[in-house]
Amino acid sequence: MVALPVKGFMPYSRSSLWDLMLPSDDPFRILEQTPFPVPKGVENLALARSDWKETAKAHVISVDIPGVNKGDIKIEIEENRVLRISGERKVDEGKEEGEKWHRAERTSGKFWRLFRLPAGADMDGIRAHLEDGVLTITVPKLAEERKQAKVVEIVDHSKGEDIKASKADL
Repeated sequence: MVALPVKGFMPYSRSSLWDLMLPSDDPFRILEQTPFPVPKGVENLALARSDWKETAKAHVISVDIPGVNKGDIKIEIEENRVLRISGERKVDEGKEEGEKWHRAERTSGKFWRLFRLPAGADMDGIRAHLEDGVLTITVPKLAEERKQAKVVEIVDHSKGEDIKASKADL
């Protein structure tokens, strides 16, 4: 599977209706192209878009969370190597006397993302850094143990044990 950049929830189709009927690599592509309003719960998923790349030494997860303060983010390691990122984006929606809003597009609310980390991830070495609205989580890889081939010595029957196996022993 190839990861492609996502442009976000698009209110209109970027291609013809014919293209939507053809088989696609991403069966959920049509969800981004529906002209219907996006439900509030689904809208909050867009609060924390992420990228996950693997390097030779680590897994790096970058999460776009502009406007979220460090104190409003929680990073946890759950059972089965699940990394959970949760938080809340708060937008000041206070109305003062005489104010008239013409547009309110900024989203706010709670968000969470779950990532199942691979078996070779070093759970004790995870680091997180928040800068310019991007949370970067680095998960180092455990050093691979290179197992040497074990050499089995061949012994003479006269020097080795007399091994006899019966069906009951098996």
